[in-house]
Amino acid sequence: MNKTSVLRLAASSVLTLSALFSAPSMAQQAQTYVTLEQAQPSDTLNKTEVLEFFSYSCPHCATAEPLVAEWATKLPENTVLQRVPIAFNAGMVDLQRMYYTLEAMDRLDLHEALFKALHQERKPLFDAKALTQWAADQGIDQDEFTKTFNSFGVNTKISKANDLARAYRIEATPSLAVGGKYVTNPSMARGIPQMLELANGLLAQ
Repeated sequence: MNKTSVLRLAASSVLTLSALFSAPSMAQQAQTYVTLEQAQPSDTLNKTEVLEFFSYSCPHCATAEPLVAEWATKLPENTVLQRVPIAFNAGMVDLQRMYYTLEAMDRLDLHEALFKALHQERKPLFDAKALTQWAADQGIDQDEFTKTFNSFGVNTKISKANDLARAYRIEATPSLAVGGKYVTNPSMARGIPQMLELANGLLAQ
């Protein structure tokens, strides 16, 4: 084997090794969503559900909120968006509880306002005491708020949200679960608008 052949063989080996190591990376970059091995049932009768997993403390969720809200108004009639607040640690539980409290009190008109208070006004609304005072400042009866905040109904919904986060293997927020089968997020889709566009495509499958 001459020198030229040796050099050609070496170059070929380098290219082969490069392809072997780069292929998984390229495949990973191309994966814009994951498919669950077992589809999850819908809680809404005769409707396809899109679940938005979010946290009030998440800045990306705050950015996504107005975009998701507008996108939801254009969903097909047989499709419904359900928001699912999640907590990755104990320090996030009161904010998770806050969403279901506002829902139970029919005050989800304050949903976007709470994002604004946390991320634009920089208010430290991370525990029950601060959230109770903020709710009172918005005109909510403080005693009724506290009763609802600690209610069995809210506790039940928190437990359900935690089960959903485990079932869908949610590791980041915001994330969308589409039709009980597909999960995506801005990191996978390369942006929030791209995530929403991808969700449209998944709904059409």
